[in-house]
Amino acid sequence: MQTHSIDINADVGEGLHNEHELLPLVSSCNIACGGHAGNETIMREVIQIAKSNNVKIGAHPSYPDRENFGRKVVEMSCAALYSTVKSQIQTMMAIMREEHLQLHHVKCHGALYNSSAKDNRTAEVVLEVMKSIKQPLKLYVPFGSVIAEKAISERIPITYEAFADRNYNEDLSLVSRDLPLAMIQDVDELIEHAYRMIVHKKVKTINGVEVPIKAQTICIHGDNPKAINMLKSLTQFLTKKGIIIH
Repeated sequence: MQTHSIDINADVGEGLHNEHELLPLVSSCNIACGGHAGNETIMREVIQIAKSNNVKIGAHPSYPDRENFGRKVVEMSCAALYSTVKSQIQTMMAIMREEHLQLHHVKCHGALYNSSAKDNRTAEVVLEVMKSIKQPLKLYVPFGSVIAEKAISERIPITYEAFADRNYNEDLSLVSRDLPLAMIQDVDELIEHAYRMIVHKKVKTINGVEVPIKAQTICIHGDNPKAINMLKSLTQFLTKKGIIIH
């Protein structure tokens, strides 16, 4: 009998102040580092909560666009994008060192995540940042994406990520948040969605078609109003099924 295991992550430090409830329910987290949300005070507070819960900590850089919460593409030069992404990660790493911790991973946020998944130029900038950091960091990326393939060829360690609370298109892109069915709000539907991806390595798309996918970490967005209940229900279900959360 095959034993399945999964990392569960959440995006935090985004101003909801729900980390005390959220972080005991996950195994890794992605902390906003000033691009779309957060500041050094919030980063430190969330890092300390994550530390007390033995949660792996990642940086969550984005386009520098707090007004749109990092959810719109910002047209900028490669040099400017490189500079802002690296600066956000370095700020996070400096606080981590002060807390005697080591950063575990990087996960891009919002529009930057989506752009690097399909755009060669954006993916290359993010990967150049990763190569410039003299520390072994994993990069959370979607399966089948441009950035995943490029990272593999550059020998940058990756972790395939899938989303428990988001619907997918057939090309494995996420359904736009501008559309009504982008988010999965029903807990039972979310559990079925996540379980299918973890165990069967398939995702049922918005059209009802099942498409192959790989997931080593599953995300539930921390800004989802139902995130706490969803995480509790999902972890209970997976544990009962003998799936190891690590």
